[in-house]
Parts: sequence; structure tokens; C-alpha cells
Amino acid sequence: MLSKAIIKLVSSLEQKKYRLENNLFVAEGNKIVEEIIKTNFPIKFLITTSEWLSKNSLNKNIEIYEVEESEIKKISFQKTPQSVIAVCNIIENKLDISEIEQNLTLALDNVQDPGNVGTIIRIADWFGIKNILASYSTADIYNPKVIQATMGAFARMKVHYVLLPELLRKLKNDNNLIIYGTTLNGNNIYEQKLESKGIIVMGSEGNGISKPVLEILSEQLLIPNFSNNLQKSESLNVATATAIACSEFRRQQNY
Repeated sequence: MLSKAIIKLVSSLEQKKYRLENNLFVAEGNKIVEEIIKTNFPIKFLITTSEWLSKNSLNKNIEIYEVEESEIKKISFQKTPQSVIAVCNIIENKLDISEIEQNLTLALDNVQDPGNVGTIIRIADWFGIKNILASYSTADIYNPKVIQATMGAFARMKVHYVLLPELLRKLKNDNNLIIYGTTLNGNNIYEQKLESKGIIVMGSEGNGISKPVLEILSEQLLIPNFSNNLQKSESLNVATATAIACSEFRRQQNY
């Protein structure tokens, strides 16, 4: 049985204030926790069942609380809890400008929906992008909904919260990086020559790329609408747009 102190701690980690205070966050679910274990991401302790433990080999240094399914349901943040909860240490990724110079990087400008941020992290992982620059107004990577949407990809990614306009300006002026941005007024992404190095900026769900960042862009890119209907969607979901943009950048790089 879990102590009141552990229950209180885990419950508090749903809020950013307490995640920062304790330097901890929660990751739930079989797939996500298995991915974390594979990457050796620092786990403070696991709360799980004997059945889950019997199917998974663990580092002996991980503290484990073995409980019944009913106890997991009481503290889970999910509507349909699974058999394992990991309480992990927050790690601070050091921003290495040389890595940014030599590779393709994503930048999130005020992307506030946790589900979108988590999905974008998963997309970045799929397309081999290792670094994401995020404005301070972008959803916290350690929000439980973000973690859930990443399906474990967060453990392989480096997300840096930065003063985005200032850093993008520096990368453009001092490091000669091309700053791309997806907008409704850009050039057709399928007709543009795209470099293998640079920054792809994705804007907020409702307002797109903010004016201070928009003014820094080297190139604006449009994902064209192929619908023949008179009434059509005004824009794409930001995570969907990210996947399309990343796919076209990688396609041009490899073909």
C-alpha cells in the first residue's frame, strides 16, 4: 500500500508549480514507461503491479512500489489507467549551438495545446530531429498530457525553453542559419528548395507565428490546400502541419 506522502507527491505533480519544486514529473502507461527504461532516462521510482514486474526486466537501482490495480486507478491522471506509473527526474538539456548549426531543428512559437506539443515531439523523433526550441509560452514538456502524447519520444529529445525571437535572430545573423516558418502567405513548400540545416518555426494554434518571430523569418512556407470544395478548412492542425513540413524537408534531403 502506498503511503499518504507518496500519494500526495504523485498527485501534486499534475501541476507545473510542484513539478518544478520537486524536480519530478509523472509518466504513465506500459509503452511509455518501457520506452523510458530503454533510454536510461532517470526514474525516481515506479508504481506498478506484480504482473507488470514479471514481464519487464528493470535496473536494480530503481525504487519500486508494488501495488494492486485499484491503487494505481486512485492516483492515475488517465481516464483508463494502465499497470505502471513512473515518477521521473526532470533533466535540463544544455543548448549546444553547434548541434543546431549542423542539423534541422524545430521551433515552437506559443504552441499551447499539450496534446499538440506532445505529438510534435513524437513527430520530431520520427524524422530524426533531436532539438526543439520552444518559447516560454509553449506548453510544458513535463505536463502529463504532453508526456502521454509523446508515447515515450520525449526521452530521446532535447527541448529548450528560450527567448525565441532573440535566439532566432542570433542564429540567423551570427550563425547564418535559414529560419523557415509555415504561414498562410508563404511560398508553396513543394516548390521551394529546402536546406538540410535550419530552423522550422511552427506557430500557435489560433494565431500562427507571432509578429516578433515573423519579422525574423528568412522564408515563409505554405502547405497548399488541395481541396476543390468551395467551403474548406481555414488551416491545418499545428501537429499535422509539422509532420507535413518535416516530411518534405527530409524528402528533399534524401532524394
